[in-house]
Amino acid sequence: MNLHEFIKPLGKAALDAFAVACLTTAGQLKQVAYGNRRPSASLAINIDRESKGLVTCEELRPDIDWAYLRSTEPAKTAA
Repeated sequence: MNLHEFIKPLGKAALDAFAVACLTTAGQLKQVAYGNRRPSASLAINIDRESKGLVTCEELRPDIDWAYLRSTEPAKTAA
């Protein structure tokens, strides 16, 4: 699913709440959804997380090697 399909059925309050959860504005989300702006990597991650994976980082930023990032394990801290 792309971002436009995801946000289209949302009402104003739901869109605003989704934007706040993504640490951006509804206007910025619309700019990305309509293809006028490219999201930063961090915004792509936030959208992926807050949409529960319905809108993926790969959909939003196909220029980034997300497969590499998803396959790495978190760094272990010393005990």
